[in-house]
Amino acid sequence: MNIKIGNIIRELRSRDSRKQEDLANALGVTCQAVSRWEASKGYPDIEMIPAIANFFHVSIDELFGYDGDRERKISDILEESQRAINSNEDLTNCVEMLREAVEEFPADYRLLINLGFALHVHGWRMHGLKGRIGAGSDYGTIDTDHASRNSYWQEAMKVFEKLLKIKDSFPEKDAVILIMVADYSKMGQFDKAKELAEKQNSVYVSRECLMIHATEDEERDRYLGEAIISVMNELKNLIETAVTTKKSLVKDGVSVQKLIALAEFYESLFDDGRLGIAHTNVRDLYVCSSIFEASCGDIEKAMEYFDRGFEHHITYKSILQSEEYSYSSPLFSKVINHGGFPKTATEGMKDYLTAAAPENLRKEILKNEKYSECFDYLKEEV
Repeated sequence: MNIKIGNIIRELRSRDSRKQEDLANALGVTCQAVSRWEASKGYPDIEMIPAIANFFHVSIDELFGYDGDRERKISDILEESQRAINSNEDLTNCVEMLREAVEEFPADYRLLINLGFALHVHGWRMHGLKGRIGAGSDYGTIDTDHASRNSYWQEAMKVFEKLLKIKDSFPEKDAVILIMVADYSKMGQFDKAKELAEKQNSVYVSRECLMIHATEDEERDRYLGEAIISVMNELKNLIETAVTTKKSLVKDGVSVQKLIALAEFYESLFDDGRLGIAHTNVRDLYVCSSIFEASCGDIEKAMEYFDRGFEHHITYKSILQSEEYSYSSPLFSKVINHGGFPKTATEGMKDYLTAAAPENLRKEILKNEKYSECFDYLKEEV
């Protein structure tokens, strides 16, 4: 038997903050037996190996230290699944591949993350959302009955719940929490959503805000710029949600006023026209305003806003083609573009138009070759 097994049991127990007594009780042996294993003075019976692996949520290969092939296999699965998630392809095979991988390597948090993300995206593509406004209500809400039947989202929540139990901290944790709170709410599980949300830090102790206080001079200038970009992104999401879910604001034209005001505020902050990732937010604000104006019958104003949004969309696409990008307006000149900008952000234009653009707006867009990249998915809906 591999001499490493005692050391590995000790390391896994330490990783999970478990006592020798915990393992002993689970296996029906004495603490002294576990102690002998960890001291390499004896080995567990071969019949106990599956139970030990299950106790620590690892594969038998990992328990024996044969993790070279394991890591190569996991890396290949992670790479392939990430590629699929970031594409527009059907995720049925990706989800099944990740399910099998998690079955084989139940304690690898990276596989759980990718499986949860894949299930979330697949559930969205397969079922989408339905909205409704109750009789006499001023608020647009999600059809929670429809969303609660989304089996992929149900599974994703179970995967993420398991992930949070076995891993306290990981780089993607914020994204996982965001998806969990949002999907719990969509499915009508508001108590779970609020319970999870209340456990998180406030805005004041976020990484972005704390780094401002932890640095000085040029470094502080950099983190100030990054914090403004992050806060503005969340402000955009909040205002967009607020004005699109309240019927009276849309009807009275208040929604468009607020969205345009925020778009113009964005453009005033980045006063040299180099908005970086913020080009996508300003695009969304203008396109959303265009949809509202078209829905109210003002197609001329709608096309004016759509054209502004399209220009930001094209600018962002050009940024993705460049190898380097730097901000140059005074507030953001020290900001460093870490790791490039997400290509998936270009999908915003398609998402807005296919989901909500009225027929009069679709027809006007189709008349102009300038917007030709929008034609395929608009023609499908007209």
